Amino acid sequence: MAPPGPLPSGVAIDQAFGRVVRSLRTQVGLSQESLGLASGNGRTFVSQLERGQRGASLKTLFRLAAVLDVPPAEIVRRVEGELSR
Repeated sequence: MAPPGPLPSGVAIDQAFGRVVRSLRTQVGLSQESLGLASGNGRTFVSQLERGQRGASLKTLFRLAAVLDVPPAEIVRRVEGELSR
């Protein structure tokens, strides 16, 4: 078994997460405001997530996934893909 590669920084993870959330949000045709309200957050919070200025808790991940109609694991898979670019 090969040793794991270097770990991505927290900032890189937050930025990749933000790109994934923005992509999914636009695919389903939601505004930042509607995603924020439906997930129990505000538009400003969603904006900060999408710009990588805020990190998401596990609870936030599950709430966003429910509104975006994707499994939380799919969001994580896409974030991993973003980080491997």
